[in-house]
Amino acid sequence: MIEKLKHKYTLSQEGAIDMIKACISVTITNIVLMMPAGILYLLIKDLLEDNLTKSRIWIYVVGSVLILILVAITNYIQYNATFLSTYKESGVRRTTIAETLRKLPLSFFGKKNLTDLTTNIMGDCAQIETASSHWIPELIGAVISTSLLGISLFAFFDWRMVLASFWVIPVAFIIIISTSGAEKNAVRKNSAVKLAMEDGIQECLESVRDLRSNNAEDRYMEGLEKKIRAVEKQALFTEIKMAVYVNSAAIILKMGIGTTALVGGILFVNEDISLLTFFMFLMLVSILYDPMQITLHKFAAIISIGIQTERLDEVLSHEIQTGTTEMNNKGCDIEFDHVGFSYSDDTDVLKDVSFVAKQGEVTALIGPSGGGKTTISRLAARFWDVTEGSIKLGGVDIKTVDPETLLSNYSIVFQDVTLFNNTVMENIRIGKKDATDEEVIEAAKMANCEEFVNLLPEKYNTYIGENGSELSGGERQRISIARAFLKDAPIILLDEATASLDAENETAIQEALSKLVKDKTVLIIAHRMRTIANANHIVVLKDGVVAEEGTPAELMEKDGIYSHMTKQQLVSQGWTI
Repeated sequence: MIEKLKHKYTLSQEGAIDMIKACISVTITNIVLMMPAGILYLLIKDLLEDNLTKSRIWIYVVGSVLILILVAITNYIQYNATFLSTYKESGVRRTTIAETLRKLPLSFFGKKNLTDLTTNIMGDCAQIETASSHWIPELIGAVISTSLLGISLFAFFDWRMVLASFWVIPVAFIIIISTSGAEKNAVRKNSAVKLAMEDGIQECLESVRDLRSNNAEDRYMEGLEKKIRAVEKQALFTEIKMAVYVNSAAIILKMGIGTTALVGGILFVNEDISLLTFFMFLMLVSILYDPMQITLHKFAAIISIGIQTERLDEVLSHEIQTGTTEMNNKGCDIEFDHVGFSYSDDTDVLKDVSFVAKQGEVTALIGPSGGGKTTISRLAARFWDVTEGSIKLGGVDIKTVDPETLLSNYSIVFQDVTLFNNTVMENIRIGKKDATDEEVIEAAKMANCEEFVNLLPEKYNTYIGENGSELSGGERQRISIARAFLKDAPIILLDEATASLDAENETAIQEALSKLVKDKTVLIIAHRMRTIANANHIVVLKDGVVAEEGTPAELMEKDGIYSHMTKQQLVSQGWTI
């Protein structure tokens, strides 16, 4: 049972046990809440039979007080078992998802957009939290307590009255169960259009500058309006569909009042039951059916929650990247050995790629766009795992090493810089979390950050906005390079690291990089030939294969792709407008 609960509602071991405890506590609370009806029945019976003595009055008074105490105690236990345990488990679930996302290969994120993942962590978790705290325990508790009540009534009262009162309950649940497939389908469609709308809103906010500059706001808003209307339409359709199912079950449930009155009336006229019994069953159904109707709504909601658990299970059950946490590499040479790689669409990006990026040398990757340069840098850091062949770091297959352990050996500067809404100081310190302020400032100086930092209102303590919105592209790139200086790892991956810099800053950064790369393994991607003019080894990629490799001088003599690209860039420098 515990394993089934863990899988069905994405629970931890403790969370599954807590849910069972919550269901038991709700059941006990429901049973205790039924006790006042029992006391009322006995009191009326004593009054009708003229057996209400002084001692019996005291029994009822003491019994009522004890029941009130029991109600308070059981409600307190139920609150802790349902709400507090659920909120604790919700925190565990979100942490587990975050930990799983941290270990997933980047190929997974290629299939998911930011809106979808945000909905996973926030929306889906919140929905399951509501189900775990409000719906599931109360449903299970209601079913168990009602079943126990029915069995007790069978034992002490006329079985025909019990059947007349309770037959509608299983029938109502069967109606909800039989429509579960249609409910899930409706909720799945509702989730899809809602996700499309949220994605459209986020895209609009992120691209508002481009939309305005191209006078495309009206056209985009028309499309977004359609997505919003689709959500409204699908939500209305889903609500109507769910209402039809639940209300049909509720109508059946209400029929129990009629059958109880009809059967009870016949049995009372035939003197098979007493007036008190007849009255008790009428009171019972009037009290029982309203909460049971609410339970039917919760049951329908629990069925629909399956969509959220499926989405979360997709994340949690995805294969993660694992490996040893100890590196036993000899040196930091990176060797690509007959590497092949393809994305999810089975299109080969790399085919039989072999080369060595040696420690103490700068290895440059160049070639036409789409040749696989960036893919190689990502594979070298194990952002993805190769499809064929192997990549070794100092003789160790990186597939056998834990990604975080592996990345502790890398300093990476991407073409697309990601900054955080924090200070300049803290954005640089990401390169080394325990770095002192002095170390951060020294790294910033090496990356030529001081030039613009000194102009900021609070210098290194200035907040730079979401993704560095307060800075220019070149300034953002220099912060990213400062991170690499601060980390000072034995392997450096540079993906168009100086693409956003002007010629003067590029020269200054290259001089600083020349100090940083001493005795390190450097893998650099560049389109400007002057950036790699002093590289020790150049690998030319075209259509996913190594077309040429060698020193700059050797490749110029071959008069191949490298030579052609160099000459073309020399020609382009003379272009005028």
